Amino acid sequence: MNIKNDIHSFQDIQYLVNAFYTKVQQDELLAPIFNNVIKDDWPKHLEKMYRFWETLLVDKHTYYGAPFPPHSNLPIGHAHFERWLTLFTETVDCYFVGERAEEAKWRASKMAIIFESKLNYLSNKNRAI
Repeated sequence: MNIKNDIHSFQDIQYLVNAFYTKVQQDELLAPIFNNVIKDDWPKHLEKMYRFWETLLVDKHTYYGAPFPPHSNLPIGHAHFERWLTLFTETVDCYFVGERAEEAKWRASKMAIIFESKLNYLSNKNRAI
């Protein structure tokens, strides 16, 4: 029997991020986008994602950066954000349960909304020029 726990440690973050991005790399919609941009730099990207989620969920400030700019020129839209969020939520639900697991899903949903909104704004702004 697999007993689920909440997200408590860096090791939990690593497990979540690795499981999630394994799904992303195999996803018909998302894999081409991610693999085209990240290419052979997956270890570097995963390390950045460990730090990002550790900062958000485990109260250890180890991520420094701006998460949106790398996404600003990608050919992505609503379907990509929807699929990303579905995979993320499924991954959290598969391995974790608890307050921080719920927070991870909530933060991911807010991030998807904000990123999509910013991309729409930039797209509309560029069309107006």
